[in-house]
Amino acid sequence: MSTYQADNQRYSSGMQYTRCGRSGVLLPKVSLGMWHNFGADDDYQRSRNILRYAFDHGITHFDLANNYGPPYGSAEETLGRVMDDDLHPYRDELFIATKAGYDMWPGPYGNWGSRKYLMASLDQSLKRMHLDYVDLFYSHRYDPETPLDETLQALVDVVRQGKVLYVGISRWPLEATKTAIRYLRQHDVPLLIYQGRLNMLDRSPQEEGILQLCQDEGVGFISFSPLAQGLLTDRYLKGIPQDSRMAKAKFLRADMLTDELLQQLKAWNAEAESKGRTLAEHALRWILDQPGTTSVLVGASSTEQLDKNLRCVL
Repeated sequence: MSTYQADNQRYSSGMQYTRCGRSGVLLPKVSLGMWHNFGADDDYQRSRNILRYAFDHGITHFDLANNYGPPYGSAEETLGRVMDDDLHPYRDELFIATKAGYDMWPGPYGNWGSRKYLMASLDQSLKRMHLDYVDLFYSHRYDPETPLDETLQALVDVVRQGKVLYVGISRWPLEATKTAIRYLRQHDVPLLIYQGRLNMLDRSPQEEGILQLCQDEGVGFISFSPLAQGLLTDRYLKGIPQDSRMAKAKFLRADMLTDELLQQLKAWNAEAESKGRTLAEHALRWILDQPGTTSVLVGASSTEQLDKNLRCVL
């Protein structure tokens, strides 16, 4: 295969960039999440094509975590292969994130938010991705047992070690988030971004005050699961397809598709069609229109699917 050369038009193809809180970072409105479809169980060439297509269309932000796969760690290994094969010359154009906080390896130090776990996990992630540093490192979840200052000081220290440029938190409750913002600011490593689930069916970050807090404090916000695992697409408007996640009980259960929800989806679909959009485009656009939202994380199982999701910013 010939050597990859990025599209010269990648920054004039329609992608828009938003300042992340009160930082110097500009994130693409659509970022690529590598939770699914990039593990060792997936076809490498397809994963490689998606990453290249994303970068060629202005997506500079790739979002990973230590246990993305399956199996655990293999999404990061896939990125490492693509860095070696294609993207290493463009490293300084990329904004790569990873996380630690959920189950990763056996024993008491392979989970949650201890300094031991976060630092060991980051070192492993850097090796898998063939990187000297990551642009963004998250505490992937709030740990109610570990003192917050231990978790937060670990984030401060990995920045000071040069392994991380910016830090974030994901799915932390409101009061703990306030503590994180204050502690990190006092230690000269301001919180860059909060990652939470925000979509038309789950508005928890708004209802709980997280999004408003981020706005007030100059912290960015990025949404994951923007299409509610496929519910906010045209996939289920006529029932449950046999080959769908819901039919296979993979992340979605059949009893979730109530008559009330189906009618709501159809109403949103009609609203989307009136604006010349698909339901998925409408759902992604809704998130990006919420005050305080910096970017939305989309997954992709093909370049065609990614292309469809990119239309929300065109």
